[in-house]
Amino acid sequence: MPLYEILCISAHAAKYEEIHGLVKQTALTVMNNGGVVRSINSWGTRTLPMRIKRYKASHTVADYWTMHFDASPRLMKSVAHSLKADERVLRWTTTKLGERLEDIAKPAESTVVNQSSPRML
Repeated sequence: MPLYEILCISAHAAKYEEIHGLVKQTALTVMNNGGVVRSINSWGTRTLPMRIKRYKASHTVADYWTMHFDASPRLMKSVAHSLKADERVLRWTTTKLGERLEDIAKPAESTVVNQSSPRML
């Protein structure tokens, strides 16, 4: 399954539970349909570079978060549809990071030789 990253900008809420609910709903959508959530990161509350109007409301501050996950392309359409329909989501973008985790993982570092040990000649 391909590895994806979602960057989501959600409407700022006074209570963190609303953002937590959105993230949990998105992660459960992925997991209930055979996907694997790798990580979820909150970038916190930030001032938007420009005002965003969505659902007849104007927003100048928003909460940013990312999620890395493995999913099928069909599941990606389902996640995009649920984010589009959710009133808490202002903007989102999805990036395909690779076909497999091995495509983006860093290769293992080589073993370091201890320089203080005597060498045999």
